[in-house]
Amino acid sequence: MSRLVVVSNRVPLPEKGAQAGGLATALQPLLEREGGVWFGWSGTIAAKAAEQPARISHAGRVTYATIDLTRAEHDGYYANFANGVLWPLLHSLPEMMRFDRSDAETYFETNARFADRLLPLLQDEDLVWVHDYHFLPLPALLRARGVTNPVGFFLHIPFPSPEILALAPPAGKLITALLQADVIGFQTISDLGNFAAAATTFAGARQIGAELLEIDGRRVRLGVFPAEIDAPDFAAAALRAARSPTVERLRRSLGGQSLILGVDRLDPTKGLVQRLAGYRRFLETETSWHRRVVFLQIAPVSRQDVASYQALRAELSQLAGEINSECGDPDWTPLRLITRGGPRTTLAGYMRAARIGLVTPLRDGMNLVAKEYVAAQDPEDPGVLILSRFAGAARQLDAALLVNPNDPDAIAEAIARALAMDHRERQTRWRAMWQAIVENSPLDWGFGFLRALQQGGGKRSAHAAPAITPRAKPSLPVHTPSNAIN
Repeated sequence: MSRLVVVSNRVPLPEKGAQAGGLATALQPLLEREGGVWFGWSGTIAAKAAEQPARISHAGRVTYATIDLTRAEHDGYYANFANGVLWPLLHSLPEMMRFDRSDAETYFETNARFADRLLPLLQDEDLVWVHDYHFLPLPALLRARGVTNPVGFFLHIPFPSPEILALAPPAGKLITALLQADVIGFQTISDLGNFAAAATTFAGARQIGAELLEIDGRRVRLGVFPAEIDAPDFAAAALRAARSPTVERLRRSLGGQSLILGVDRLDPTKGLVQRLAGYRRFLETETSWHRRVVFLQIAPVSRQDVASYQALRAELSQLAGEINSECGDPDWTPLRLITRGGPRTTLAGYMRAARIGLVTPLRDGMNLVAKEYVAAQDPEDPGVLILSRFAGAARQLDAALLVNPNDPDAIAEAIARALAMDHRERQTRWRAMWQAIVENSPLDWGFGFLRALQQGGGKRSAHAAPAITPRAKPSLPVHTPSNAIN
């Protein structure tokens, strides 16, 4: 395979230790095995934009190349536009979007600086793999700088319908820029269908096959590549962690009560407010379970400089207090809310100890926590996964109890059903989900995408580099692909 160059906003620098998260979990095994370059933001905010080349470090076969951001770049590119506009919009939550034209300009300018710093690192035969919504304009910016290498792009989060995407003023510019990639990958067929509709709507692309677009006389291949975990490896880690002092302390603290577990970043898209409302409804309607069950929600804080995240943390703390004060007893706290993270191995042990895994995002590209919960279970006595039907993982894990995360009664009913489920049904459901994940791995996912990129991304002529200019369309289509879920 040609040398791989990965571009992502988040770069797991070795000196910062192992980092949790779907992107790092998916990419780290591939780069550690095959070698290559991982380029992106250092995580540091500098006083001014440095003119120096990217900072280089090495670990094993991986070269890490990073640049710092200025405060203005961090606020405009990362906090305000990437996470304040694109993140909620792509999750089909436009009511959370806060658009400002200057933030959009900073987003494009910062992408251009990333492109300038990446350019000297590239070699003729490299495969360039760009990741996620932080870098939607990067394929076109690289082409404009004469890059003719195969360029792939993978979106780890959902993609909305054209009608929702249109709420962001730069939508056409973003789609046109992204279409300069050779292969564009998504988590689900729904996301792919929504993007194909947006490409024809905003950029004048023509769909000539289920996974093929044509624009400006060239073809762009689309594909579905569900992100995976190493299920046997995670299962072994969960078994080891279950015997650890940390997990044993948790088990003793339960005093024989059944554990319900949620593990999510503290993020508005994860449905945490709705989840707590569902648990509260369960406590109100299923009083026979009082003092027999405890819900542990681990929600590490993230993006603390984004106003909606600050508001969410305050709201969750208030809701947790209300649930415990109104439904609890002096010697029974029904809800434990923790806003600190922990080692992935410890969380694996918690998952193995949990009777229920509660994973109810409002929307999610995939959600690897759901797969990890399945992998962590004891095959002889597995727990029950309650999963949002709007998570990408629901396509593979359809033996879970699927719920609408916006319906507190549905969540409450699923909790009651899971707690009462007999051993045989629990095993049957778990085995079906285990079979859906055991044969796949992050390496399979990575190699699957790279094979598509090698097949679909040939060398281009340098003079073909276009400007990032959207092709206007008079109106939106009157329909959305039938497989779109929004």
